Amino acid sequence: MVLRLHKYRTERGQTQKEVASVLGINVNSYQRLEYGTRAGSIPLWDKLEDLFQIPQRELRRPLDDSETL
Repeated sequence: MVLRLHKYRTERGQTQKEVASVLGINVNSYQRLEYGTRAGSIPLWDKLEDLFQIPQRELRRPLDDSETL
C-alpha cells in the first residue's frame, strides 16, 4: 500500500531524503511512512501537514488503483 503522501511529495519534486531531513528522521523511517508500514506520531503528521499544506487525513489515504506512482 502506498499513501497519497508519496504522490504529493513527488508532485512537489522533493526527494524522500529531503522530506526526512525536514522531519528530523532517517530516510528508511520516512519510506515506511509513505508505504504505510509505520504509523508515525501525531507531531510527525502535524509537520507533514504543515509542510505540504494538505490535511493529514488526505496524506494518509492510500493511493487508488487508478493512480500511478
